[in-house]
Amino acid sequence: MKNIYMSAGYRIKELRKARGYTREELAEMASISAKFLYEIENGRKGFSAENLYRISIALGVKCDYIMTGNSLDCYEKEAVRILERFDDSQIDKIASLLEIVYELKK
Repeated sequence: MKNIYMSAGYRIKELRKARGYTREELAEMASISAKFLYEIENGRKGFSAENLYRISIALGVKCDYIMTGNSLDCYEKEAVRILERFDDSQIDKIASLLEIVYELKK
């Protein structure tokens, strides 16, 4: 079984990069040292629930996503907010477009 801290660290690193934060910026936002964040991202150190919570708040995701990778809640709210602007016939077209985009990415 994979080391849970290694997987969580990888997700933290990927989220940090996706949001355009430097390690120093995220560390400051989460009130931890950049060195400690480096060790977390590389699976070298574990972290407390408090640190997990602060990192998740700074990254705008739920703790369970960092730990398991299974939650997309951070994207669901944004998607719903955008989709609420469209009527039912437009939603069908958007769904078709998303299917095409998904197929192109393969």
